[in-house]
Amino acid sequence: MTSFNRSTSRRLKKLTQIPSVWEGDRRPLSSSHTQYTDPESEGECILWVDASQGVVRGMDMVDAAIGPEAIVRTLMRAMEHPQSPGKPARPQRIVVRDREIQFYLRGVLQDLDIAIDYVPELPLIDELFRSFSEVIDNQTPDLPPQFAKVLQEKAFAMWQAAPWDLLEEQQILSIEINKWDVGTLYASVMGMLGMEYGILLYRSEDSLKRFRSSVLRNEDSTQHLEEAFLKQDCFFLTFESDEDDDDEDDLQDLADLPISGILPTFGNIHPLEGLRVVLYDEEALVVLVALEGILRFLRDHRRQLYADVFPPLSHRYRIPLPETVDENAKSVSVTVSTLPELATELEEMTEDLEDEDEEEDYESSAFQTLRDDLIPEDSFLSLGVVSWEMLEYLRHGVTYHPVGEIKPVGDGLPVVLIQTSRPKAKTVIESLEAAGGLRGICFNPGADPFDGDRYDLGLLQTKNSELFLFGEFLDDDPIHVEARRKWNQRCKNTKGYCGLIIAKGLTGSARGNPQLRDMMALFEARSLSPQDLGIGTLQLMPQLELD
Repeated sequence: MTSFNRSTSRRLKKLTQIPSVWEGDRRPLSSSHTQYTDPESEGECILWVDASQGVVRGMDMVDAAIGPEAIVRTLMRAMEHPQSPGKPARPQRIVVRDREIQFYLRGVLQDLDIAIDYVPELPLIDELFRSFSEVIDNQTPDLPPQFAKVLQEKAFAMWQAAPWDLLEEQQILSIEINKWDVGTLYASVMGMLGMEYGILLYRSEDSLKRFRSSVLRNEDSTQHLEEAFLKQDCFFLTFESDEDDDDEDDLQDLADLPISGILPTFGNIHPLEGLRVVLYDEEALVVLVALEGILRFLRDHRRQLYADVFPPLSHRYRIPLPETVDENAKSVSVTVSTLPELATELEEMTEDLEDEDEEEDYESSAFQTLRDDLIPEDSFLSLGVVSWEMLEYLRHGVTYHPVGEIKPVGDGLPVVLIQTSRPKAKTVIESLEAAGGLRGICFNPGADPFDGDRYDLGLLQTKNSELFLFGEFLDDDPIHVEARRKWNQRCKNTKGYCGLIIAKGLTGSARGNPQLRDMMALFEARSLSPQDLGIGTLQLMPQLELD
């Protein structure tokens, strides 16, 4: 048995011994709301009270698996550093209701001249624990007990269904319920960007639009974003890591965690209520029915939703209600539908604001004779090759603009790949199509007379003869030099044919490595030499000019 150091015993014996009887015990804090929690995770409360004065001297919450040493540690604090209004002291007598605790304390405290006795009941502690239980029972649980288990099961089923692999935030599903004072909910899925995962169930289409518009217009203002967040009118299911991690450098995508490390959270947001992580009975039932409807819809239409185009789909389901629902009806009918027109409207809302930003950027651009307003500044750019097999897939699977008959010679078609966000990618594609398509891709020399740097400038020439800058590369960068060497060799193999691929997914898990489903357009073109353009070395003066 562990005992005090002699120095500790001497220190404790110096405390004034008062003629008091102290009660001590450790018990779990039980509640009817904890029926779905893991019993192994429950804690115990250790209490030491001065029964003579009726005050609590020490209290701790500990894991149930911690040994009897914990009750001694709390007792030491109760003696040396008691809670107010107690003063440092040691009692004449201690009473406990557990024989094992009695024998343990007798061994540990034998040098402190404290009597350790057993009693079957501890009146003051019993009363305190009754009060604690009442407080806990009067607290509103996060989820109604009759729905808690099934809602947790639906949450984990939703995590495994991973709707964010299929739907972007603006691709909204409607869930028509028409029950419990709820008409239609509008589900927006978070998670395709690999950041926050969850589902927002808006009570109205207007609330969804207002929030999205507010976020887009105030994305740099923390105060306005918080205000916009609290003005939403929706239910939510979000997913977080079940582990506490304060080190931001160690944060990882939740999708990389096992399901045992995922913690679902339900709640409600309303302009007049704010945020609460509590669902009441009818709310929980509405969310349960909506989640089940979405799960069935994802199961039945996964292949169609995986397509690049958001398709018009609708499916009616009869969803059984839990037995705990006190109604004659044993099921409810819901209709789950995609809303392509709303998705287009939300995308255009984004594009309009981006067009305004890009117009402002262009007006202040240093480039005047050479346009640089086609490719978004934050795009990912790479020079590479597409195998002939993949090229055939792209020709039939994405927006395709051919240039002529290309013979499959070498390892594939040399391509420039531009990866950006989906709305911006659509804008690039539409701009190229409006200019008649792509005529050629060229790497032209450029120079900065101020610092002497020389550049290899990537240019796109459209069929209306406009030139667009897509990249600036230092001509002595070894990585670019090697990429250009391969580009030139591949273009030689294909007799001067090459291509431009526009892809989405810039901020998602596919950043820098877009998959086939991320590729949106293929423009075949000719590889042009600087002599073909005949514009000489482009110089930054402060603007690029033709010399």
